[in-house]
Amino acid sequence: MRALPARRLASSALCATLLTAVAAPTALAADAGPAREQRARSAPRAPLPGADGLAAQARSLGDAGGVLAAITPLLDAALKADKGQLAKDQATKLAAAVQDAIKKATAATTPTTPTTPTAADPAAPTAPAAPASPAAPGLTKGGQAGTAAIADVKAASLAALQKAVDGLAAATTSGDPAKVAPAATAVVAGEVNVLAATLVGGGLPAPDLPGLPKPPSAPAAVPPAPAAPSLPAAPAAPAAPKPATG
Repeated sequence: MRALPARRLASSALCATLLTAVAAPTALAADAGPAREQRARSAPRAPLPGADGLAAQARSLGDAGGVLAAITPLLDAALKADKGQLAKDQATKLAAAVQDAIKKATAATTPTTPTTPTAADPAAPTAPAAPASPAAPGLTKGGQAGTAAIADVKAASLAALQKAVDGLAAATTSGDPAKVAPAATAVVAGEVNVLAATLVGGGLPAPDLPGLPKPPSAPAAVPPAPAAPSLPAAPAAPAAPKPATG
């Protein structure tokens, strides 16, 4: 009869051993999980080659797509409304959504000017002397001047599109159905201009779909101003007459 408690103790010890063997690896793995995540977060990350350029291209397309997506509800509402007329609050709400999208795209298009450190800051390095400007600088597509020119074209296309959207919003509340179709046509033309400016000046890769015509390229340079004509030479003074002898 005394063997039963011993067997029970042995069984309990065996169960405890089995539980420890099963639970220990799980507990260790649970403890090691946060440590691995912490090491992964603190480890230096190598940037993907060309990631900055690809991200800029994606943002450029995304900004243009955001503008087009905001215009579509306004166009649909105007073209499907009775005689092209909308309620004042509806037209204002749809036009405001387009304005917000255009402002966002314009802010992304505007190049940022780097700030020059002041001389009063002792830690600021001394700015190098500016190189001499050439006689007739050209706006190249790859230089800073060319980049600024392309940004100006994109900003101008967005401003023209905003003006066309304002015209459409006004036409849909004017009470004159004849004004809606021309205003909608101007908006669509403005969308095409924004897309063209984005594709040409957004640093995007050229399309490679077979059968597509070659897209236009950005202007490489501004032709130099013609040289000023030279003044004609002054005529020689006549010789003084000789005095008479005699």
